Amino acid sequence: MLIELQQKDDIVVLRFQGRIATGLDLEYLRTKLEEVRNRRSDKVLADFREVSSIGSTGLGFVVGVYTSVVKIPGGRFVLVGANARVREVLDLTRLSTIIPLAEDMSSGLAALQRPNSESDATAPGL
Repeated sequence: MLIELQQKDDIVVLRFQGRIATGLDLEYLRTKLEEVRNRRSDKVLADFREVSSIGSTGLGFVVGVYTSVVKIPGGRFVLVGANARVREVLDLTRLSTIIPLAEDMSSGLAALQRPNSESDATAPGL
């Protein structure tokens, strides 16, 4: 598993690669979560295009990032490019009804750039 943080204008992009498995790399995930929190960005895009699968530890990490972002006034989070396996886990846990999802980078970035009232109305299941 690899997580890269990139800044794209006023958006923090988290690029995930590999399998986000249960119990692995807990310290690595804690460090990455702190990096995201320390940036205090109110717009975060999680790029899952290269994630093959996700377990409970990965879900906990995503929820941790999501909650830290949406606690910021006007904070928004979008998860992009979940494959069928990851989407199934998000659906089973009902996270797909809470966390906004986008098919591709351009629609995810567009969702984060919309005025708040517009993105709130369309957030889940973009």
